[in-house]
Amino acid sequence: MNQIPLLELRHVSRTFGGGGMFSQPSVVALDNFSLTIDDQQPSIVAIVGESGSGKTTMARLLLGFELPTSGQILYKGTDLQRLDRQTWAEYRRNVQAIFQDPFGVYNSFYKVDHVLTTPLRKFKLARSRDEERQQIEQALRAVGLRPEETLGRYPHQLSGGQRQRTMVARTLLLRPRVIVADEPVSMIDASLRQTVLGNLLQLKREFGISLIYITHDLTTAYQISDRIMVLYRGQLVEEGEPEQIVREPRHAYTRLLISSIPEPDPDRPWADEEQVELEAV
Repeated sequence: MNQIPLLELRHVSRTFGGGGMFSQPSVVALDNFSLTIDDQQPSIVAIVGESGSGKTTMARLLLGFELPTSGQILYKGTDLQRLDRQTWAEYRRNVQAIFQDPFGVYNSFYKVDHVLTTPLRKFKLARSRDEERQQIEQALRAVGLRPEETLGRYPHQLSGGQRQRTMVARTLLLRPRVIVADEPVSMIDASLRQTVLGNLLQLKREFGISLIYITHDLTTAYQISDRIMVLYRGQLVEEGEPEQIVREPRHAYTRLLISSIPEPDPDRPWADEEQVELEAV
């Protein structure tokens, strides 16, 4: 008997525009895309591609912010559009998001405590304020933050890395089954990226949470994922294990992504420097 996947995108397409007298030509943001997240075995799937490749559209479809033009998004075998109210609430808890901008997701009028207490109260996960505080402190420590240095502060009083790790702690409070992480390290300092990536790996290894890691950076996808899917202009052009994708890329776009990664050779100038030298001549 085949196991029903926890989450599945089945031949999903999303088209914008078109259809009216004065409308712009239609644009296919995602074309016939399929993805499966296993119900039993947690994994990290990296969706890699440049801006405009369809990555964020796919994330918005998964989170229920957009509806597919064609195809299905299934949760435990049921189309999202047919979930009853109770199952939809379960889905909203089990499929969480970490977004790109670690500052834009906060309300600057509230202390960072607000993003941590809100989900606990919405889903009634703590029986008292003491238990609420205990859960929050435990989640913060799990991602390497000190509660005494984090709670009670406003977002602008924390670094970008601290804000993003607070959002990881927020998702951890809900114990979701899947996290959609949309470019979670692209807007924080390079010195902190490894810490946040380590937190994401920790979610899978210690808490059994699957991740859909959306990025333009093939290097970080290679570091943390179990499977890489390469999107180009809304289409899946390559899929496989990280080692296979990096060592034996089949599609020209994947090869271009790999060739754009600078090699750690101090005697080898980067492409941009070479171009500047050519222009100077």
